[in-house]
Amino acid sequence: MTDVTEELYSLLVPIADTRLIVPRVCVTEVAGLGQLHLLESGPAWLIGRVGWKGREVPLVSLEAACGQDVPEIVSRTRAVIFNAAYSLRGSYFALLSQGLPQLVRISRDVIGPDDEKNWPEDAPVICRIRMVNEYPLVPDLERLEAMLTETEHHWR
Repeated sequence: MTDVTEELYSLLVPIADTRLIVPRVCVTEVAGLGQLHLLESGPAWLIGRVGWKGREVPLVSLEAACGQDVPEIVSRTRAVIFNAAYSLRGSYFALLSQGLPQLVRISRDVIGPDDEKNWPEDAPVICRIRMVNEYPLVPDLERLEAMLTETEHHWR
């Protein structure tokens, strides 16, 4: 019999002071911010809309959603376009990334729980995991979509 190792293709997405880890299948594309339209009002975490494939999708700062400042947008800043699977079903949204995500394969052998919690209770973060020398956050994509649904009038 052969041992079957279950692996999940994931992306490590760089944000201001850490990285996020998300399943690769959740991400449609990584895009530049060439067609960025900043919002003048709304919650601080909702930066604006970014043009992508003929449509505009809301752009979110996870840092700001966790009570930190929105990071500076520089030449390496990207929009990671996510497939919406919950309250925005059939739509898309983007997370601000401070560079290009890194593709990784993870399995039970290389990850484990991490008990440190340094984000607000209502932040869209599920947990932090330990991966060899990394401690990425697992974002709560369902909560992010709910937040976008609640503020839809700002970005539509």
